[in-house]
Amino acid sequence: MGVGRGLLLMLAILAVCCLPALFALVFCADEILDRVACGWAEWREQRRERRTIARLDRAIEAESLTRDIDLTEFDRADRRPLEQLATDLRRLGGHRLAAADRSVVWHGAVIDAYDERLRAACGALGIAEHLTELEGVDREIERVRVEGLLHAAGLTLPAARPGHHQRHR
Repeated sequence: MGVGRGLLLMLAILAVCCLPALFALVFCADEILDRVACGWAEWREQRRERRTIARLDRAIEAESLTRDIDLTEFDRADRRPLEQLATDLRRLGGHRLAAADRSVVWHGAVIDAYDERLRAACGALGIAEHLTELEGVDREIERVRVEGLLHAAGLTLPAARPGHHQRHR
């Protein structure tokens, strides 16, 4: 009987030692299940996204889109970096919008410099523009069109009016 009582005593001590862990498991079961469920859902969503991207790559044949691009065009020494063009456009755009108290000659020079940078940015991004061919209102309309295309390409420019943000869709 001594072995039976010793075994029973050992099981009782083990039960008392494991009791806090058992209580924690019971009280935190919903949190544990929630974390497991969220982890599973996140894994499934990532897997679904990877499969969708792979299907899109196969559908549009992503390599064929870039196969004909001459990357040496981007490494020319006379080509200004796009970041510098964007900085110039923002600076000149701000001057262009704040030209109310400046002379007509100064305003015209700022507009010409702004249009030259627009043409350079369009050339760097492969966007067709017709700023040199147009005058007056037609040139203003072309400028707005080009600004919209540059914005769609990811180049944020100052708005046409101070205090407003550029929104092109």
